[in-house]
Amino acid sequence: MLLHIIARGKIGRSPEAELVDRYAKRISWGWKVTELPDRGGQIPPPAQSPSRTVAMDERGKQLTSSEFAAILGRWRDDGVRETRFLIGAADGHDDSSRDSADLLIAFGKATWPHMLARAMLAEQLWRATSILAGHPYHREG
Repeated sequence: MLLHIIARGKIGRSPEAELVDRYAKRISWGWKVTELPDRGGQIPPPAQSPSRTVAMDERGKQLTSSEFAAILGRWRDDGVRETRFLIGAADGHDDSSRDSADLLIAFGKATWPHMLARAMLAEQLWRATSILAGHPYHREG
């Protein structure tokens, strides 16, 4: 399954970009990042079908890493070919983006900078794919 992060804002050369790259290199599944301007620009249609869309949103579910992995594993096993992860700009997502998403996920109740959220998502995608591969590292505290 292709893991596709669609993020508002250009990450450029930054510590957050280094973290994203570090985890991207570890992920064994297909991986893609599409950057959009902070405002405007169209969210691209899925590259592969069937697909799922996950919006990273403060109103979303707070999942453990194991729960997140289980969802991705179930989608993969059900034949989903692409999962798109939407990261909004500083103002978040509009109602239509939230309403059309298959799942809303939050990284806790705190507000996170969208560039840091991208790095956190990359880490959780690496962790989820590691859990699904039976990697011995994972543990939840």
